[in-house]
Amino acid sequence: MKILVLGSGAREHAIIKALLAEEAGHQIIAAPGNIGIAGDVTVVGIDQENPSIVRDFARDEGVDLVVIGPEAPLVAGVADKLRAARIPVFGPNRSAAALEGSKSYAKRIMDEAGVPTGRAVRAETVEDAIAALDEYGAPYVVKADGLAAGKGVLVTTERDAAIEHATYWLGYGGVLVEEFLEGPEVSLFFVTDGETVYPLSPAQDYKRLLDADAGPNTGGMGAYSPLPWLDERFGGEDLFVDEVLKTIAIPVVQQMAAEKNPFSGLLYAGLILTERGIRVIEFNARFGDPETQVVLPRLVTPLSALLFGAATGTLAQQPKPAFAEASAVTVVLASENYPEKPVTGRPITGLDQTVAVDGVHLVHAATADVDGGLVATGGRVLNVVALGTTFTEARARAYDAIGRIQLEGGQYRTDIAARVAD
Repeated sequence: MKILVLGSGAREHAIIKALLAEEAGHQIIAAPGNIGIAGDVTVVGIDQENPSIVRDFARDEGVDLVVIGPEAPLVAGVADKLRAARIPVFGPNRSAAALEGSKSYAKRIMDEAGVPTGRAVRAETVEDAIAALDEYGAPYVVKADGLAAGKGVLVTTERDAAIEHATYWLGYGGVLVEEFLEGPEVSLFFVTDGETVYPLSPAQDYKRLLDADAGPNTGGMGAYSPLPWLDERFGGEDLFVDEVLKTIAIPVVQQMAAEKNPFSGLLYAGLILTERGIRVIEFNARFGDPETQVVLPRLVTPLSALLFGAATGTLAQQPKPAFAEASAVTVVLASENYPEKPVTGRPITGLDQTVAVDGVHLVHAATADVDGGLVATGGRVLNVVALGTTFTEARARAYDAIGRIQLEGGQYRTDIAARVAD
């Protein structure tokens, strides 16, 4: 197939690597891509958030499938324009992407579908927010209602900090004040064509900047998959996945279909395992980053078949996703002063040495070629992804590889997947 992948980050690089691993002779184009992606496939500099430009390019190039990576093109309505032109696209329409773009919409859908989630109040004034904060008590959870580039969520024991966060985001619309839920978190992806729903393998990511979950929240500093500790708690990963599929994913997809707002694409369920059972923290409308980097390398079923089946309403005719027994770990290399004001423009060296480590590959997040040298252009710069027969082996490979990369002021966590190592 001729496949156009929209996006420029590590998630898109991971998707492209999974498609290339099929050895099916796909012709892949990335827009706009990055320097790492450009080393694997053709990149073009079109505006990924302009629906008409993407449609015209896909039509002129005879693209068989468009895969939308980040949330911004979804919210911009790129999928709508492509579907109207009868170009297969993996990703929901703008109205369905509200499942991610509006937390209050997602809460309503969950309530209607009977999906377990935490209590929440939508506040439109500071007074409303304060009343809700005092009702739920500490720890306080405040979320921007719309898209906030990963910066809209605050969990704190400080009431003043919660009020300040709510006040700031109220300037951009409403906020949700939620009850605090405690327990381990799990990310689980579902591929759907709006009717059939297939689960992928669960993963766990690390949102805090520093070891032992200290420091500020980030876009994600690492992840691992599968989750062997689910065996103890649920009797096995398959039983856990089946429960989430039946009680969360399918009801949500069915509810949206019943409301004439079908969801087709990737449903990302952010879950927390509380003492009262599984609860939904949030939904996203696209692959998660960095979880994608550890889920897709373990996928045995051709990714292209799943994406195309979802895009064309034929997912039920495709084989259900199957995964290798391998352990996968990814560690994120971030720039100095991330996530506040990352220092960019610094050179990155040593990448050629990472290929010497068995079972390791790199995905680029924020890099560029400047005068023939690689430089960091953002906060999260690179992902080192390692596979192994055990998590001990995968972790050793990942940290061996990332230790060979030089970036002044670069930082990374040293405890990714430590809890599941032998």
